[in-house]
Amino acid sequence: MSRVAALCVALGGAFGTLLRFGANLWCAQRLGSVWPYATLLVNLIGCFALALLSRVLGERLWLGVPASWIVGTGILGGFTTYSSFNLELLQMLQRGDALRALAYGAATLLGCLSAGALGLWSAARLGF
Repeated sequence: MSRVAALCVALGGAFGTLLRFGANLWCAQRLGSVWPYATLLVNLIGCFALALLSRVLGERLWLGVPASWIVGTGILGGFTTYSSFNLELLQMLQRGDALRALAYGAATLLGCLSAGALGLWSAARLGF
């Protein structure tokens, strides 16, 4: 990977991380912290966006770098988070809140699969 590619991915990741931080603040202020809303939201958005953009961007280059690296690995990689989902789910189980953990796990799995399918469908409807 070239220096330009590494820089593009790193800048994309920094931008995605800032978006994630903003989503955390927004969800905490509006929805509270009883449920991991922000993690679910960013993962749903990320699954939709990655599926859509993988079709829309295709093999396009930005600054000589594949757009998929900048957007997928960089921005969406910094924005979404499986590790937070995993930790939050494990913490629910440790607290003995198995029903909430099951609901969160199912909402994430089914929601993200649905969001990805919707992203692919949207790309096809846009002609990609």
